[in-house]
Amino acid sequence: MLVLAFDTATAAVTVALTEWTPGVAARPRAAVEAMYARKHTEVLTPEIARVLGEAGATPADLSAIVVGVGPGPYTGLRVGLVTAHAMGRALGVPVHGVCTLDAIAWESRREEPFAVATDARRREVYWARYDSYGRRVTEPAVGPPAAVREDAPDLPVIGEGAGLYADVLGDAGGPLVPSAVALADLAVERLSGRPGPALLPAEPLYLRRPDAKEPGPRKKVSQ
Repeated sequence: MLVLAFDTATAAVTVALTEWTPGVAARPRAAVEAMYARKHTEVLTPEIARVLGEAGATPADLSAIVVGVGPGPYTGLRVGLVTAHAMGRALGVPVHGVCTLDAIAWESRREEPFAVATDARRREVYWARYDSYGRRVTEPAVGPPAAVREDAPDLPVIGEGAGLYADVLGDAGGPLVPSAVALADLAVERLSGRPGPALLPAEPLYLRRPDAKEPGPRKKVSQ
């Protein structure tokens, strides 16, 4: 079985193709990760094609799709989710969602409590607390970096948000952004019935309203 995973909830576009045989450890076949701030629409589809090509596979070979559901900024996150749903419908394969913060935690392999924080712009972060890399203990939240320290005063914080606000959060190192390899590995573990963060519906975790607003009614012009 071939599982295609990708995430666009951060400044990175990350794509991976993983081979999975039930009862056997998953094996990454190809992967790409690059920082493309605010260019997700332009680069996601070409990067998917690149990963499939490097693995000698075609979309018809896929058995499942895994997509990061955020939290993340509205536009970038929407690109990944729309692409996942479109491919899933066209190919007739299931689409599974994974919290982007969970993917970062999973890749860290940390066994002691910690927090993950990613960039939410507006001088805020998306964040959550973990007992270990496979167990999230709070719902994802958005707020200023100080809010993380208020809730988790003594915990190390990883992720891009920690790197941006190291003066408050004390950057504890990587990973900074989600890895599609970790995304696929987490999903395969759960599909195999093993413990780990729950798979989610492929629906966005926005946590706040988008910046764009519908225009209001036109004002009447008096004679």
